[in-house]
Amino acid sequence: MPPEAPPDAPPPRRVLVLQGGGALGSYQAGVYEALRDGELDPSWIAGISIGAVNAAIIAGNPPERRVERLREFWNLVTSGWTPSPLPMMEQARAAISDASAGWAVAGGVPGFFSPRLLTPWLPTATDPSALSFYDTAPLRQTLERLVDFDRINAKDTRLSVGAVHIKTGNFVYFDNLHQKIGPEHIMASGALPPGLPPIEIDGEWYWDGGLVSNTPLEYVLDSGVDEDLMIFQVDLFNARGPLPKTLGEATEREKDIRYSSRTRLNTDANLRIHRLKAALRDLLAALPEAMASEPSVGLLKDLSKESAVTVIQLIYRAKSYEGGFKDFEFSRQTMLDHWSSGVTDANRCRRNLEHYARKPDGAATAVFDPGREALDQDQP
Repeated sequence: MPPEAPPDAPPPRRVLVLQGGGALGSYQAGVYEALRDGELDPSWIAGISIGAVNAAIIAGNPPERRVERLREFWNLVTSGWTPSPLPMMEQARAAISDASAGWAVAGGVPGFFSPRLLTPWLPTATDPSALSFYDTAPLRQTLERLVDFDRINAKDTRLSVGAVHIKTGNFVYFDNLHQKIGPEHIMASGALPPGLPPIEIDGEWYWDGGLVSNTPLEYVLDSGVDEDLMIFQVDLFNARGPLPKTLGEATEREKDIRYSSRTRLNTDANLRIHRLKAALRDLLAALPEAMASEPSVGLLKDLSKESAVTVIQLIYRAKSYEGGFKDFEFSRQTMLDHWSSGVTDANRCRRNLEHYARKPDGAATAVFDPGREALDQDQP
């Protein structure tokens, strides 16, 4: 068991971890709005894909303008085909949701991506940026308008975004703590093939970080930070779900599992590491005093050190009318539904924050799922 923190110890550093998930990203904006209302602004934001876009908008604006800028972005990208906001039967809502996704596929998304006039089936070795069905030049213009990259590079808020190096297949993180960040780094993190084009940075080409891992949690945990962390991890795909009954439900379930599985893997791996460090500390405490000066013992003591980590998972749980196309369904009403869900879930989290800060059995690492707790309480 790690030693108790002294009474005057600084509060844990707040970190916001944002997963990829396309149109579902407005849920993250709702979560941030509630955190902001509760004066829980993070000092470090890590994102992948649409999470990188939201992260850049947050880090690239003063706190009092962040929600306004997020709303401006999400109103822009949902300003295409907007169905009626009037109440309707679930079947009708599902059909309109599918039609909205089809509209995005056919016509693109304002301020985000537009379809290419010619499908890039022919070799384009001289221009890898043409290897996609859509052009993301609109996204660059949007980022340049909504994000102050000078503010990001002033490092007031740490920003980390993940991408994949195409030639090596290795995960790469662009971090304003270590390099200058521009629109291209955010675009690289969200360059999901074959829909969106690869992005060139310093002569190298990158794709969406979600191809390797859809959550930046592992990067945050492995960054060697020697301070306690409270991590708000916002997931857009739910690992849990019912057995599918139709092909449409099977498509949705497969996508949920594929994009949520690494979140569970990374969290479980960190818990295993904690247990190993705790066992190592117990073993070192039992060694004879005469061995304390041994170099190998000193090395093991360094390895056994750890900071306290609290991971609060805020997981979007899809509405009944949503299906396998939910990550590119950019209708205004659905965006507002996602945003509202984020606010509701984060407010529930805020009400129980003191409970989450008290880890069970003094563990150095603890993981909480407020949404699952609420569901369990509602069950008879």
